[in-house]
This record gives sequence, structure tokens and C-alpha cells, in this order.
Amino acid sequence: MTTRTEPLACRFADDGAVPNNPNLPVVIYAQVIPLHGDPAAAIEHIFARNDWPPQWRNGVYGFHHYHSTAHEVLGIAKGHVKLRLGGENGRDFDMQAGDVLVLPAGTGHKRLAASADLLVVGGYPPGQDYDLLRGNASDRPSALDNIKRVPLPASDPVYGRDGPLTGLWRM
Repeated sequence: MTTRTEPLACRFADDGAVPNNPNLPVVIYAQVIPLHGDPAAAIEHIFARNDWPPQWRNGVYGFHHYHSTAHEVLGIAKGHVKLRLGGENGRDFDMQAGDVLVLPAGTGHKRLAASADLLVVGGYPPGQDYDLLRGNASDRPSALDNIKRVPLPASDPVYGRDGPLTGLWRM
């Protein structure tokens, strides 16, 4: 990465099932990962260098879900995917290899369609362990409390301590 890419920032309202995040926007970086060589390894290196340890390689679940105990970064290493962010009445995004999304705690996400070769690298800030919630009413009170308590990360997973995320997520 030689030039800084300004991200897209999107906010989503609570839809009654998926709370989303009342204070922090989703941040989307288009085409920030080099696609030569091993893109998944490049994503893992970038995330680790910027204190968002990569924790898995896979895809994205095909059902609405969110994490109330962690912020999440998703790096698209291969293929393409259509995601719905923000819950059932959210917004659809077409993501492709080289893109990175940062989802604040509470943000609903779901895979709507994907190429057969889709490969996503996911990570979380240090000390944050994710839960997996699907919008059940019984989970809501504790989820809302958890979301408020998730600490802000110290750095942007793509650009480090002085990256756009740290400014966008200042409260």
C-alpha cells in the first residue's frame, strides 16, 4: 500500500432485532490489499502489524448475525461477496478481493451471495472475544449493555494508529 485510501463510513439504525452500533459507523476500505502473491497472508500481516490479530480464514455466515462483545475486521482475500449490513432492512454492499470492512460491535451482517472461491480473513482487537447473536429478543438486554462496554481499538486495522478509523471512531 503506497497511497492512503479514504474509507466509506456508514451508520445503521437499530432495527428492533439487530441493534447495530449507536455511536460508531461501519468503515469500508475499497481495494487496499495487494492481490499479488498470497492475499490472505498479506491481509493477516497487515492486520497483525496494526494490532488487529487475524483469527480465522473462512467466509461470512448466510444468516443475520452480530457480535456484541467485539469489533470485527473482515478482509476479502479472494472472490467476491454481496453482504447485507445493518439487519434485515439494512443496505447491500458488493465486496471483492482487496476490500476491507470494519464492523463496530452490534453491526448486523449476512452473506447474500458469494463466488465459490470466496476467502475472508477475520480479526478482532486484542482482548476482544466475539459472541454470535442472531437478533433473538432474549439476547437484547445483555447485548445492548455489552455493545456500550466494548472498548475502542487503539489503531486502524489497515493504516495503524493514525489511520482514518481512529478519527471516525472518536467519541
